[in-house]
Amino acid sequence: MSAHEIEIILSRQLADCLTVPVFIVDPEGTLIFYNEPAEQILGKRFQDTGEMRVGDWGNMFSAHDEKGNAIPPADLPLVQTINSHEPAHKTFWITNMEGKSFKISVTSIPIIGRSKEFSGALAIFWDNVSSYES
Repeated sequence: MSAHEIEIILSRQLADCLTVPVFIVDPEGTLIFYNEPAEQILGKRFQDTGEMRVGDWGNMFSAHDEKGNAIPPADLPLVQTINSHEPAHKTFWITNMEGKSFKISVTSIPIIGRSKEFSGALAIFWDNVSSYES
């Protein structure tokens, strides 16, 4: 892991201990970590992908509503939090690289350090978490 603010490092340690899927991005939207439960959703291990720019990780899955209509990236909670530095939440469907579809709820929160600077964002995936297991 490259050098990051202490808040990002601590967020990564927390994410690594959680049983719910978690993404962590830097202020530019680069995916700097996702935990093992998130690997099950994406169909790729973090150690195989490493850090990814938003254009790359955004193509690892497709987001859509219950009718199959594509959800633009700007409407996804994590992207909203990156842009606004405020929490966001949405329930939607994703189809991963293996063609598996999941209904998920995503809550994203900004990571703001003691310096009051925006260090990135963390997204937690909720609902049907047990269905992610193979």
